Parts: sequence; structure tokens; C-alpha cells
Amino acid sequence: MEKICRTCMHHCRLNPGQWGICRARKNEGGEIVCKNYGQVSSLALDPIEKKPLNRFYPESKILSVGSFGCNLRCPFCQNYEISMTKPEVSEDTYLSPQELVDIAVKCREKGNIGVAFTYNEPLVGWEYVLDTAKLVKEAGMKNVLVTNGTASPEVLEKLLPYMDAMNIDLKGFREEYYRKLGGSLFAVKEFIVRAAEECHVELTTLIVQGENDSVREMEEEVRWIASIDEEIPLHVSRFFPRYHMEASTATSVKKVYQLADVARKMLKYVYTGNC
Repeated sequence: MEKICRTCMHHCRLNPGQWGICRARKNEGGEIVCKNYGQVSSLALDPIEKKPLNRFYPESKILSVGSFGCNLRCPFCQNYEISMTKPEVSEDTYLSPQELVDIAVKCREKGNIGVAFTYNEPLVGWEYVLDTAKLVKEAGMKNVLVTNGTASPEVLEKLLPYMDAMNIDLKGFREEYYRKLGGSLFAVKEFIVRAAEECHVELTTLIVQGENDSVREMEEEVRWIASIDEEIPLHVSRFFPRYHMEASTATSVKKVYQLADVARKMLKYVYTGNC
């Protein structure tokens, strides 16, 4: 029986045996199954600023966990080895939600404040995020989500009561650009507005030369962000050639600084990354 996956804006229509665009969800026997549940591809105790979150418990550390799968197709993906891998070749270790939280608690003595769901797109496996986040809160620790912000409103509402902070990718401010990446600017904007009502939110825009690097686009983006809250931090980050764009040129540091200065005219907190 065909089923519609309602995890993100794609609403993949899947026949039995078919995988979704994200390569993490599958129709098995007429039910949509989260196939990356507990499958951990990356685990590290990172500085909180690496998420990046600069105004949420600065100088602390957070246990960062990733799996496989993503519902976008960014040609410049920085973590394509895990986000774009096929499930059958993914090299993962299973960790139950409780096992992951036990590790997080043990890391408290090293400055850990909680768990960050990151590296790949965590919300293609939102069930694991939700189950783990509940236990993290019970342990008196913090939950952080690093996401592309394209999950459905229904998924977001399930998670919001347990999330303390998010860094959300705002990859550009043109619907045409988002279509090239397999996404939806409208969906991301809707996600950001709702998330900012409930938890600490910081945004990241990766500046790709010739794609989203115009002053006009940045002006439109920060004007919109400021209309929500001028104190939402924005990270303006420099692109380096990766994945399908290895032959491209890295964005100039001068351009990143220029666009950051544009953003500072309307936003209180603007940071540059990869410079």
C-alpha cells in the first residue's frame, strides 16, 4: 500500500519497499519506518560554538551525535560522507536513547551540558531525536538541534517542548536558490518563526560565490530576520569547495566580511565563520 511520509515538505509518496528522498525513511509493509533510528555515525564532545551557537552557554561543551540521511541535495555539503551515504553502506553503531544519555551524563565532568543532534539532518530521524530528548531533559541536561529547518510543522511541534536551542540553516533568501538545493524557502521561514517563539535560535548562512552572495539578498534576509527579533544571532559563513563543488572557488574572506557588515546594520549579533 502506498504511504505518504509527512516528515518534511517533500511528502514522499512511497510504495512498499521504496525509500524516501532522505534515504532514512522507508515504506515497509505499508508503514513508514525510520531506518536510521539509533544508528550513530558520528559522536563527539564539541565546543558549543562549533554548532555554531555563540550565545547559548558559551565556552561549554556538548555531546554531538549524527546518523545518516538528509532531505536536501546541497552540492556543497560539508558532511556528505554521512548525509548522502546509502543505508546499506553506512558504517554505524547502534545506541539506544538511554545509552546515548548515559554517555552524555558521564561527560558532565568534562563540561558537557547535554546532547546536540547534528552532522547529518537529524529530523529525517525525528523519532530518535524525540525519544532521546525526553531522557536528556529528565537527566537535567540541554537539547540542541542543528537542522536545515525543513521538517513539517507537525514534527516541529512534537519536538519543541524538549528543545533548548537550535541552529537553523538559512541557506539563502531566494526560493529559486532553495529549489536548486531540493528545498523550500517558505518551509524554512515557517520553521524559524515558530522555533524562535519557543527556544533559543541562531541562524547560519553559508555564502557561496555567485549563488547567494549579493548585498541585496543579504539585506532582504536580515530585514526579515530583524522583523522576527533583531537579537537572533546570524552566522555568516565562508564556503569551501566540497562534494560536487570541489572545482569551485572558495568564497573570499572580503565578501564574507562585507555581507556580515551589511547584516550588522539590522541585527545585534552577527558572526563570521570559516574565515
